Amino acid sequence: MAKKIWITAAVTGSINTPSMSQYLPLTPQQIIDDAVGAYEAGAAAVHIHARIPENGKPTSESSLIEEIVSAIKKRCNVIIAITTGGSPGMTLEQRIAPVAALKPEIASLNAGSVNFVLSPGADAVRKAGAKYDWEIPFLEWTYDFVFANSFKSLEQYCLAMNDACTRPEFEVYDVAMINNIAYFISKGIIKTPPYIEFVMGVLGGIPATVDNLVYLVKTAREQLIDFHWSVCAAGRHQFPIVAAALAMSGNVRVGLEDNLYIKPKVLAKSSAEQVIQVKEIAERIGLEIATAEEARVILKLKGTDRTSF
Repeated sequence: MAKKIWITAAVTGSINTPSMSQYLPLTPQQIIDDAVGAYEAGAAAVHIHARIPENGKPTSESSLIEEIVSAIKKRCNVIIAITTGGSPGMTLEQRIAPVAALKPEIASLNAGSVNFVLSPGADAVRKAGAKYDWEIPFLEWTYDFVFANSFKSLEQYCLAMNDACTRPEFEVYDVAMINNIAYFISKGIIKTPPYIEFVMGVLGGIPATVDNLVYLVKTAREQLIDFHWSVCAAGRHQFPIVAAALAMSGNVRVGLEDNLYIKPKVLAKSSAEQVIQVKEIAERIGLEIATAEEARVILKLKGTDRTSF
C-alpha cells in the first residue's frame, strides 16, 4: 500500500440535479473551474462527467468531455479520470465512447450490476421547485432501474481500456463485485494491482458504515492480495466514511458528485471546499497528501503526453 494518500474530487457526476444546489457545476466552464479549483486545493485527481450546458442533463457526448478535459489539462497537472458510468439509461457504447476517443490516464469501470435508485431525491426537487422538466422524471424513473454491468460488458470495458493504456478505476458498490474483479484477474484481463473505488451509501448498494468499509477492505485483501483503494460515500455519509478511510490509511474521494454539503444544512460552494476539509483531517492525523505526480508514480499511469486530448 502507498505511504502517502491521495484525494480525488468528483466534481459533477450524473446523480444530483440542478435544482438541488445552485453550486452544482453544469456548463463545461463551470466543470473546468471546479476541477481546477479542487486541484489547487490539494486533489491529485478529478473524476469527470459532462452535462448538457442548456439544462444540466447528464451526457456522455465525447465532444463535450473533450472540451472539458482539454481545458483542465491546459490549466493544471491534475490526473483526469473520465467516467464510463455515464448516466442511468445510457448504452454500453455511449458509456465507453469517451475512453476510446480520448484515451485518458484513468477511467471508471463499474465492477458489477446494481440497483441504482435515486427516486427519493424527487421529493426534495419537487419541494424546491424543479428548474428543468427532466429532473423529476429522471429521478423517479430509477425506481425501476438496474445499472447493468454484465461480465460480457466488463470484459469489453477492460479490453478497451487495455488497448488505450488507460488504467481502470473499479467502482465497487457491493462486496460481490470484488469477486468479479478477482475473476478477470485470473483470466489475465485485469492487470495487477487493480485500483478500486469503494462506493458506499447508494440506495441499492452497500450501506455506508464503518463496519462495511472494514469488511470491503478485508475481503479485497483476501481475494486480491495486492491492490490500491479509495472510498467515496453518498450524501451525509461522505465525511464520516472518508474520515474512517483516512484512519485506515486509505485514499479518499470527495466532491459535489457525491455530496452537495460541506456540513449539515450548509451547501458546499465548490468541490474545493470539501477537498480542503478532508485534507485538514488527513494532516491532523499525521498523513501526507500525495501530489498528482506522486499519485501517478504510485498508480503507474502513462502520463498526460499519451492521452488523446
